[in-house]
Amino acid sequence: MPEPKFRSPKGVHDVLPADHQYLTYIKKAVRHRARQAGFKRIETPIFEDINVFERGIGEHTDAVEKELYLVKSKHEEDETVQLALRPETTAATCRAYIEHGMQDLPQPVELYSIGPNFRHDRPQKGRYRQFNQFTFEIIGLKDPSLDAQLIEALKKIFTDLKIYDRLTLQINNIGNGESRRAYVEALKDYFIGKERNLPERDRERLKSNPLRLLDSKEEDTQILLKMAPTLDQFLTDESRLFHETLLTYLDELDISYVINAGLVRGLDYYTQTVFEFWDQSTGAQNAVAGGGRYDGLIELLGGKPTPGVGFSVGMERVVWHMKEAGIEPPQKDQVDVFVAQLGPEAKKKCLGLVSKLRDLGIHTVGALGEASLKSQMRLADRFQVRYTLLLGQLEVKDSTIILRDMAAGKQKQIPFEKAVPEVLKLIGKENLDRYSITDKFGEITDPGEG
Repeated sequence: MPEPKFRSPKGVHDVLPADHQYLTYIKKAVRHRARQAGFKRIETPIFEDINVFERGIGEHTDAVEKELYLVKSKHEEDETVQLALRPETTAATCRAYIEHGMQDLPQPVELYSIGPNFRHDRPQKGRYRQFNQFTFEIIGLKDPSLDAQLIEALKKIFTDLKIYDRLTLQINNIGNGESRRAYVEALKDYFIGKERNLPERDRERLKSNPLRLLDSKEEDTQILLKMAPTLDQFLTDESRLFHETLLTYLDELDISYVINAGLVRGLDYYTQTVFEFWDQSTGAQNAVAGGGRYDGLIELLGGKPTPGVGFSVGMERVVWHMKEAGIEPPQKDQVDVFVAQLGPEAKKKCLGLVSKLRDLGIHTVGALGEASLKSQMRLADRFQVRYTLLLGQLEVKDSTIILRDMAAGKQKQIPFEKAVPEVLKLIGKENLDRYSITDKFGEITDPGEG
């Protein structure tokens, strides 16, 4: 086989049909749990004014400083605003909340989204430069019970997808902005004279975003941090009470968690609650989901002070976990009937037959090319169909058709007009359940929804 002339760019990948089955299954679980809890779907543009991310996420975060994809337009009228592909969805959702006056809706506003994001990240297992996420956001009220309900919704999704037992919930409270600023100064003071012992990347973090030192994977940094001030020393009584209350709610909901004082998350907008779901075997190296409270984000974007809490989940990582756990999504693409034909008149009659079977919800493939009957039957075997309908010149003349049971290896000749009702009878109503309007999660199926 010759080398292909073009390949997908580094760090991205083609989502082939086999993986789309997983993504579709994940989306169904997400939509089901979102609708149960009253969340409404929102979709923001793929690109935004870069200031949405610089102000919201933080100018010195990796997502903005190193990983943004900038959008360059050839049109002069588009050059007044610098645009960037969205690296995450929360800041864009909050921009939409402000722009469309959602503060006038009954609060809190519960929103969810499903779609691609873009970061110039180092490609690795389950991590790509174009990646899909689903996100949940609760905006407009501050209450630890909302944080608990959000985490419970995510637990239920992971349970539906049968990967919850592979994950651990890591949780922390990073306090309000004032507490964090005081802690950052104390951390800088502690590292005076110790900078030379830090790896180069962590020396940069110390200057631009000291909190990121807490989740550094570098051994030398972790050794130094053992004697450093801790964030909990700077928390207010209000923050402590908020966190303690949240933990009692998680206990009430029977949600296991690990209190992780080093968890800070990588985006500047987080306050109070932060959490991640980690792979039990590899820990933070393969976090599947993360989120927390962002009570100052909407104000940073020009809105009135408005609390919020949310999470995002990397769908490619969920797919990886499902595959590792041997979880396969329900197969809804099985071909039921293969229609083989020989001759121009047979081809003409098969067009209408294939169309009728498909309209009745029977997955049907029609071999409408010029291949020999032997080649068509080999193709039917590759599709692993249950039944084949064969129409040749003689059958056209006699107004008949041959119905072949592929598993039994038996066939019979029937009147052409009986083909559709005969196939319906053989397949049976109970085997058409996968085509009904309700899916495994009991929701209305949205065939066209991404």
